[in-house]
Amino acid sequence: MYHGSLAAPTTIASAAPAKSVSRNGIVEPEKTWPSSGFSGLKSYESTFRIIRRPQTHGLISVLFGKSKPEAALSSSRLIILCVFLGALLLGWLTWRARSSPRPGQAPAAIINRQPVAFTSRTFDPTSPPADMPPLSTGEEAECDSNFLSNASVGGQTRKVDATHARVTITQINMTLQLHVTIWAPAGVAPHVIEHEEGHRQIAEYYYQTAGELAQRIAAKYMGQQVEITGADLDAESNKTLQQVATDITDEYNKELNPEPTQLLYDGITDHGRNEVVVKDAVASAIKNVAFETTDPVTSPGN
Repeated sequence: MYHGSLAAPTTIASAAPAKSVSRNGIVEPEKTWPSSGFSGLKSYESTFRIIRRPQTHGLISVLFGKSKPEAALSSSRLIILCVFLGALLLGWLTWRARSSPRPGQAPAAIINRQPVAFTSRTFDPTSPPADMPPLSTGEEAECDSNFLSNASVGGQTRKVDATHARVTITQINMTLQLHVTIWAPAGVAPHVIEHEEGHRQIAEYYYQTAGELAQRIAAKYMGQQVEITGADLDAESNKTLQQVATDITDEYNKELNPEPTQLLYDGITDHGRNEVVVKDAVASAIKNVAFETTDPVTSPGN
């Protein structure tokens, strides 16, 4: 038996900038740049300086007094030094240009997909624990899959007048989790456990791509501008960020939907009562649901 849930989203709205950014799934320290508006951002810059020390005329006269081979060698060293410093400066400028967000390009959201937390628990069928989901009639065991998502949204608020402002979404952090628990009575037949392991495999299959799904959803909100009105613009701004965080987790929970695959798997295996190989049943359920999702059958007359 499968028991799955998409937990009620925990959302945290914050107008403060996040401490790190992610590019292609790698978390790095964030670089923030100056911006206008009353939600100010700190600016960090690196400065490259070439320190020139005074030279004496005596040094110049000695240089001219050297033999031609020595003068040529000194000139070569000077050229090499200039080339090295030029390359170093060019590299720094290139790094800075790549690190700075391009005009009109919103930064990527930070997605933290945590490892799967799996637990196997036994119970007394005559007195099941309070935190165990109820079994359906005729079922001996169950797999409880709990997908969790937490969104934190930050933004900049620019005041138009005393009662109007514009909120721009500038930062989105999401933390994703999957908790899987297999509940089975002590001494249950091995094929029952094997069937529940199939449910676990399906849940973990969907969780593998949960990070990409969350990134795609968050990208639609990044850079979004929302007009707000009210006597307390700070309160309205926080309310807006909270609502965006809720919308993101709601959309994630809606699109991350392993339920049809879990139900089809139970249908293929008759809830573990037939002799269908679990591995084959899992693969068949995933394949068929994916096909129906990407290529829906059009009903006659539509």
